[in-house]
Amino acid sequence: MLNCIDNSGAALVECVRVLGKKRPATVGDKIVVVIQKQRSLGHDLSAAAQAAVKVRRGDISHAVVVRTKKEYRRADGSYIRFDDNACVLINKSGDPLGTRLSGVVGRELKRKKWSKILSLAPAYV
Repeated sequence: MLNCIDNSGAALVECVRVLGKKRPATVGDKIVVVIQKQRSLGHDLSAAAQAAVKVRRGDISHAVVVRTKKEYRRADGSYIRFDDNACVLINKSGDPLGTRLSGVVGRELKRKKWSKILSLAPAYV
């Protein structure tokens, strides 16, 4: 289970497949997710608010892992871990579905060529 930190409309997602490798996903890996919980936008949804929601509960989507609770080792010998597991939803061409990110992302996204996600993030560690 991962938190979705973009404004695509998903709040909580479940990883069902790690793409490209046969081990657990780390920062920068592409995964397939199912949306388990949507963000609530209030009681009255206007047409503009309904258009802003890009995904619904039960939808299957691709995502990129941006934070993991399990620590991992960097090339300089240091270890880093985050408070939660988090991801950003992407489309088939690799562009983020949301237009804003809430929270920091891992520096490994730069090495793995996810520069569009890095440009939306407020900071990277």
